Amino acid sequence: MAAISRIQLPLHAMLACPQCRGSLVATSHDLRCESCVKTYPIVDGIPLLLLDLKAAEHDELDHHNGHHTHNERERQKDFFDNEVEPEFEITRPRGTPALYSWYYAEKFRKSIANLESLLDGSTVLTVCGGSGMDAEFLASRGARVIASDLSLGAAKRASERARRFGLAIEPIVADVERLPFADRAVDVAYVHDGLHHIENPFAGLKEMTRVARSAISVTEPADAIATKIAIYLGLALEREEAGNRVARMRRHEIAQFLEQAGFKVVSAQRYVMYYQHNPGRLIEFLSKPGLLGVSQGAVILSNLLIGRWGNRLGVTATRVTGT
Repeated sequence: MAAISRIQLPLHAMLACPQCRGSLVATSHDLRCESCVKTYPIVDGIPLLLLDLKAAEHDELDHHNGHHTHNERERQKDFFDNEVEPEFEITRPRGTPALYSWYYAEKFRKSIANLESLLDGSTVLTVCGGSGMDAEFLASRGARVIASDLSLGAAKRASERARRFGLAIEPIVADVERLPFADRAVDVAYVHDGLHHIENPFAGLKEMTRVARSAISVTEPADAIATKIAIYLGLALEREEAGNRVARMRRHEIAQFLEQAGFKVVSAQRYVMYYQHNPGRLIEFLSKPGLLGVSQGAVILSNLLIGRWGNRLGVTATRVTGT
């Protein structure tokens, strides 16, 4: 991933109050809505554009929408306070085994299928964007990226990633279900493994269609028979370690939803890809010289044979002119 000079994005021209969608005015320490007069703090240069600021205290991958019990919230907070390794989240996939990095490169390549020409020079919003790994992939393609996440900790790590590697990434704290943007404020709305963290993924997808001017990219776990078998065998999780249910989605339902919102689906695919958040010894072993090519070939062959029934799905769509 080639580093490029960081570009300050004209955020004020795009942002809107998540409560009433009124215009925001910046002061030295906050943003204020001109319509409803609600204020949003700026912490370490990162705007916290949430109606419930307590949600920002929850760390990496905690993208829930407030409908969970107190115990579930606390369990997730404890997990990410104690288990997330900041340096790993800031730098990955750097320093990881070659097969792990290749997995992510493959998922990213699929996630921008037929959208490559739109990225260079475009403003892309990543939702549920974590510590900015996906934002970095997009920035390496010439996009100016706004990386949003519900977690202030994740946004700070995305900010450090941008600073350390010279990336065109601007982090904000935002809820995917109430995005702080005017209608069609960004060129592309992008999500990678984020919507499945919220109770109703289509509520987040609806907001993405509202703010995207040109295109949408969705990569999520698929509601697949293979996944149900994997859960039964203990190879996949019904609930993630942070406590949330994995809300797996169906390709045709996403495609239909996007079409009804005025988009044309340009790529809709299922594929096979299993790996853990942390690489682990098996991935390290399969990354050894002589085994890496075989491992990559096995994944490619599996997708040629059974990819249509795979555990992952990717849908990209462009807005229909005039809608």
